Amino acid sequence: MPKRSIILLSAFLLPLLLTNNSYAQLRKNFYGSTCPNVESIVRSAVQKKFQQTFVTAPATLRLFFHDCFVRGCDASVLLASPTGNAEKDHPDDLSLAGDGFDTVIKAKAAVDSVPQCKNKVSCADILALAARDVIVLAGGPFYQVELGRRDGRISTKASVQHRLPQPEFNLDQLNTMFAFHGLNQTDMVALSGAHTIGFSHCSRFSKRIYNFRSGNRIDPSLNLQYALQLRNMCPLKVDPRIAINLDPTTPQRFDNAYYVNLQQGKGLLTSDQVLFSDRRSRATVNLFASNNAAFQQAFVSAITKLGRVGILTGNRGEIREDCTRIN
Repeated sequence: MPKRSIILLSAFLLPLLLTNNSYAQLRKNFYGSTCPNVESIVRSAVQKKFQQTFVTAPATLRLFFHDCFVRGCDASVLLASPTGNAEKDHPDDLSLAGDGFDTVIKAKAAVDSVPQCKNKVSCADILALAARDVIVLAGGPFYQVELGRRDGRISTKASVQHRLPQPEFNLDQLNTMFAFHGLNQTDMVALSGAHTIGFSHCSRFSKRIYNFRSGNRIDPSLNLQYALQLRNMCPLKVDPRIAINLDPTTPQRFDNAYYVNLQQGKGLLTSDQVLFSDRRSRATVNLFASNNAAFQQAFVSAITKLGRVGILTGNRGEIREDCTRIN
């Protein structure tokens, strides 16, 4: 193999090799001796927040995804910058709902209120646990969360660039981005199912209902009746803060309705509908649409793999006393 090819291959595999080596240090009972009740403490705090507003569920789950895809699952997305230069200040993160951040902060406070646990549990692990808990509260599957992550000390706006899937992505772009993190196409389709409880703003899909390739036409991959409903909810001169459910049928239940919607042309974003429009992923969509158990099993596998991406373990990173700033 030519030297140049070896160098390029090594550069591509490096993030995956780092992930695999660190992953070996994660375990499900990591805090068994230092904070044995951490899961019940976090679950109680998340449940209290969830009872206040359902937005807690999609906001926390999306926060976890955005964190893992940028610098790895190190809670760097939670860090604040006095100069507005942190990950959370990037345009792709500005739409992250405050309820997700608030959920982690309150869960961290609950954990640290127990003397034995104070400053023993990382914000990264609390976010991973909270993501699982909101899935369960919304009717999704329970799964064991691997723990042992440490918190990163770096968070920059620049690091977000080109790291997150965009609403107009096609299948090749989605597969490439997920593959970089060791996630295959089935993982990508399964994780997209999180949109069963998500929401988006009109600006993220307005081109599909107003000026699809000019002429004020509707994207032909959209169900026409659904597209007209979207026009009513998102007029051209619209408040950009208006949020539209990604799942128009059961937006507050973590189920497989998202995939049934795709079969009917009711994928809100281009990156949603392409999962059914492209024949290479259509069979997986059909399987998940017809079998909720198959979807949930694939989702648990995928989010577990996601939780291993780019993690810091051992002596790398730190355990933040305040999730919004480094120690």
